[in-house]
Amino acid sequence: MPRKKLISKKRSIPDPRFNSMLAAKFINRLMNDGKKSVARGIFYGAMDLVQKRANGEDPFAVFEKAMDKVRPRVEVKARRVGGATYQLPVEVRAERRNALAIRWLVEFAKKRSGKTMADKLA
Repeated sequence: MPRKKLISKKRSIPDPRFNSMLAAKFINRLMNDGKKSVARGIFYGAMDLVQKRANGEDPFAVFEKAMDKVRPRVEVKARRVGGATYQLPVEVRAERRNALAIRWLVEFAKKRSGKTMADKLA
């Protein structure tokens, strides 16, 4: 039995504009060099562009729909049986699903050609 006390997971503060943990996680992933205000500006700018393009539809609903489409449900993990290594499909936990989806969206938005990061995200 470990002698150290249990460490509780730190709760991050939800995003002030959308009151969402998902938006806060996305902004944190978007952030470079600790510049959270710049990352927020990029995210909110992208949400404003989405609202203009989606004919007044709720931009956060569009964001959540995009996240649902990107989230993986199954991934393969290497499993060694005897002398052979098999790739077995494993269901992805909800927390990891969100993390992978956010990582992929930010990564591929950065790779897109466009003027600003907000344009690339939107």
